[in-house]
Amino acid sequence: MNFEFDESQELLRASVRRFLAQQAPISPYVRERMGDERGTTRAVWQGLVDLGAAGVLVPEVHGGAGTGMVDAAVVLEELGRMVHPGPYLASAITAVDVVRHDVGAADHEALLPGLADGSAVGTLGLLEPGRRYGWSNPDTVARRRDDGTWALDGTKVHVDSLLDATFVLVVATATATGEGSADELGVFAVATDAAGVARTAPDTLARTRKEGTLVLADAVACRVGEGDATGALTAVLDRAAVALVVDGAGAAARALELAVEYAKQRVAFGQPIGSFQAVQHLCADMLRVVELARAGAYYACWAADAASPAEAHRAATMAKAYASDAFAQLGGSAVQVFGGIGFTWEHDIHLFYKRLLSCAYRLGAADDHLAELASIVID
Repeated sequence: MNFEFDESQELLRASVRRFLAQQAPISPYVRERMGDERGTTRAVWQGLVDLGAAGVLVPEVHGGAGTGMVDAAVVLEELGRMVHPGPYLASAITAVDVVRHDVGAADHEALLPGLADGSAVGTLGLLEPGRRYGWSNPDTVARRRDDGTWALDGTKVHVDSLLDATFVLVVATATATGEGSADELGVFAVATDAAGVARTAPDTLARTRKEGTLVLADAVACRVGEGDATGALTAVLDRAAVALVVDGAGAAARALELAVEYAKQRVAFGQPIGSFQAVQHLCADMLRVVELARAGAYYACWAADAASPAEAHRAATMAKAYASDAFAQLGGSAVQVFGGIGFTWEHDIHLFYKRLLSCAYRLGAADDHLAELASIVID
C-alpha cells in the first residue's frame, strides 16, 4: 500500500481546486445555487467533465479514466472543501458504480459513456417513506410489460441530486413473471422526463446538498442487470458511504482552516482568542477529527479498489462509524470558535456545519455501524 498520492492525483487535485475557486466559489456561485432546486449549472458541470472528473470510475473502453476510488476521493475532497452542491457523488460515484456492478455489457454501453461525457446525469432511488434506512425489501414494485419494458409504481425519498438527474436508477421489487419464478430485488433505469414520473425538491437542512422526492405511477423503465441485485447494491452503498465520508472530510478540513485563521485574528481582552487554552483545545479536537476521518476514508477507498470484499466492507463500516458522530461534533466546535458571527447567515462557517450535519444524517447512526463492526469482528 502506498500512502502518498502520485503525480497524476496531485495534478487532478490542483486542477479541481483551481476550477472550483475560479468557476464555482462559495460566493457567489454556491450561495446562488442554494436558492435553486438544481445544484449545478451546465457550464460548471461540463467544466468538471472536461477535467475528467465525471469519468474517473468509468472504464476506458466507455470513455472514462478507468481508475479507482482513491482518484475519485481526490475530487470528492475538493468538492467538500467548497461545499459544492452539484451531482458529482450521485452521478460519477453512485450511478456509475451501480451500472458497473454485476451488469451486462449492453447496459454498460447504454449508460456509462453518457455518464462519462456529461451528457447524462444519474442518481439512485433507494429509500422510501417511513422505512428509515431499510432498502432491501422495497414497496416500489416493477411489473414486466409485454414489450419487454417494465412499469414502476412507488415513491422514493431523499434522492440525491434528483432535479439535476436525467435518469434515476430505481431499486424496486421485480414481481414474478412466470410459473416457478419469484419476486426479487432489481434496479431499473427511469428517465426523469418520462410519463408517470413526478419530482419535487423539499427544503433541506443543508441547501448545498440537493435532495428530492420521486413518485412513480406506471412509469416505463428498463431493467439494469439480471438476477437479484442485493449483493451488488450492498457493495455499491458501502462505496457511496465512503465517498460521503471523504466529502465530509474535505468540508471538515476547510472548517478547521477557517476556525484557526479566525482564532489568530480575533482579539479579545487584548490578545488573539487563539492564545486561550479553551480555543486551542477546540482546534486540537477538530484536527483530530479531520485526520482520523480522512485516514479512515482513504483506507476504505484503497480497500474498495484493492482489498477483498470482506475487508472493503469492514473498512467502510469503520469509516462510517467514526464520521457519523465526529462530523457533527467538529461542525459545532467550529461555530463555537467563531462565536456570535458563526450563527449569522452572512458567514460561510454555517454552510460547513450544515454540510457536516447532512453527511452525518446520511451516514446513519454510529451505534448501528458499531454493532455491524462488532458482528464482523466476532464472526
